[in-house]
Formats: sequence, structure tokens, C-alpha cells
Amino acid sequence: MAADRRRVDECLETLFARGESAPSEQLDAAMRHGVLVGGKRLRPVLLYATGRALGASDEALDGPAMAVELVHAYSLVHDDLPAMDDDDVRRGRPTVHRAYDEATAILAGDALQTLAFEVLADTGHPRLAAMVGTLARAAGRDGMAAGQALDLDAVGGHPDLTALATMHRHKTGALIHAAVRLGGLVAVPEDDERLLALERYAAAIGLAFQIRDDVLDVTGDTAVLGKTSGADAARDKPTYPTLLGLKGADDKARSLVDEAVSALAPLGEAGSVLANLARYMIERDH
Repeated sequence: MAADRRRVDECLETLFARGESAPSEQLDAAMRHGVLVGGKRLRPVLLYATGRALGASDEALDGPAMAVELVHAYSLVHDDLPAMDDDDVRRGRPTVHRAYDEATAILAGDALQTLAFEVLADTGHPRLAAMVGTLARAAGRDGMAAGQALDLDAVGGHPDLTALATMHRHKTGALIHAAVRLGGLVAVPEDDERLLALERYAAAIGLAFQIRDDVLDVTGDTAVLGKTSGADAARDKPTYPTLLGLKGADDKARSLVDEAVSALAPLGEAGSVLANLARYMIERDH
């Protein structure tokens, strides 16, 4: 994981180094603040692991890895805005709208999202149309944007487990699913049966990841998390610990990881790294 984090970070640094003559220095600085300040880089890590499991080279995976992280960064910049989750801290630093201003943060998020598709288009991959479609669906009305809308609607409400899972599968799971599918598409055609197994894997770990985030919001420390702990409770947001209790939420996450690992059977030994990543998701402390 550490090596893949370094790899995508170096790719992103190189990408922004090419933009040193950007028309708006403030916009470029805000974009850098939103994406070049660390983070787990889980989505690129998953993308690299998936692509390698199916035979893709690291060089072929670099563009899609950057693209998925740029979309993730855009989503965080916008989610932190006062009209959304209204957060002041992200990755241990002031959020973009606090470091700059709200208008700049909105524009930085917009630009990060469009840069993602520019980077993906520049790969010139033979399955580029399928890759663009995968990332666009994950980011838009059938993915993260829908999930954020459902999340905002749920504040102060009492959704059941089915409704909560639907929200999380869109808000968090969609981009994790996209990362896994993009890694697969770099390596194999759309009709490769292993992609279906990987999609089942991604659906399970996407929800497990969000449940673990819900638990850490209750049990974690702001200094370790890099974002404000207890924020969900403060906003009266429904979470898995609220509905199932901490142990019930943890048990649910572990069950989903078991489901994810089982889904990797068609990949054989090639899926071992992905299995380890699934297990990491419920053991992490930040």
C-alpha cells in the first residue's frame, strides 16, 4: 500500500507541476490543497491491485489511478462546504473553503473533477469509452452525487438498514466500485467473467469501508482521523452504530469482508492482495 500511495502521489505531483503556468494561481493552489495533502489513497491502491491481479502494467494503471483519486478529492472538497457537511478539518489541515473561500472551493472541486476526465482521456486506452462511462456513472446522479443527496435528506431522520445501505452504496461504494472496475478494464475486456466477481467484491468492501468509517467517527480521535470525530452525531446523521450498536456494526463490516473475499475465488492466488486489502479496511484505525 505504501508503495502504491507513493506512486500515485508522484504521478499527481508531476501532473500539477505541468500546470505551474495556470491562469489562476489561487485556483491551482486550492486544487493542490485539495488533492496533494496526503490521504489513504485507498481507491488508487485498489485500482493498482486489481489491474495487477489481471495482468496490467503499473504504467497503464497510472492514468486511471490519478483520475479516480481526483474525483475523490473533488467530492471531499464539495462535501466539506458549509452547504453540505460543513467541516473545518480534512486530513489534518483546514478544508479548502477554510484555507481559501467558498467560491474558490467550489471552483477547485469543479476543476478537479474535469481534470480527472482529462487525465483519463489522455491515456488513449482501447477501452476508454467504457472507462469514462464507469467513472462518470460513479460520480454523478447514479453514484456519489445521488448518495450525497440521500445523505442530506436523511439528516434528522430514521432510515432503516436498507435505506442506509442504499445511501452508502452510492455515496461511498460507487467510487470504490469504479476503482476496482477501472483497474480491471485496463487489463481485460468488458465481457471477462472475472470483472463480475470483482464487482461483487467491490460492492461488499465499499459498504464495509463506510461502516468502519461510521464506527471510527464514534471511537476515533480527531488527531488520528485527520477530520473532526463525532461529526455524524453532532449533525444527527443516521449511521450503522446508531442502528446496530458498535459491536453490531463491526460484525456487519466483518461479514461483508468475508463476502468480498469469497467473491475473489475465480481469481485464485492472483486475488490474494485484494483479499488482504479487504481485511485491512476493518482493521484500520483512521
